[in-house]
Amino acid sequence: MKKLKKIPHFKSDAEEDAFWQTHDSTEYIDWSKAQRINFPNLSLTSHPITIRLPGGLLDWIRAEADKRDIPYQSFIKEILFDRRRQATT
Repeated sequence: MKKLKKIPHFKSDAEEDAFWQTHDSTEYIDWSKAQRINFPNLSLTSHPITIRLPGGLLDWIRAEADKRDIPYQSFIKEILFDRRRQATT
């Protein structure tokens, strides 16, 4: 049995996110013991909005999302989260 590394303590979600982007979770977690769980009362924390975009911009967003094989709404959220991260550093 492989000895697992100890997961470090993170000071922020951003620090944890950066860590897992560069580390293999299988060195820290024995996924063979993982169990599927369900959160039936979990409510959505996001809110729908309406935004008008120029057709060309929306076409570009959809094309870039297709390249990444993700929904275009998810790609828009990634762009916004990245911009927010840049603004706060």
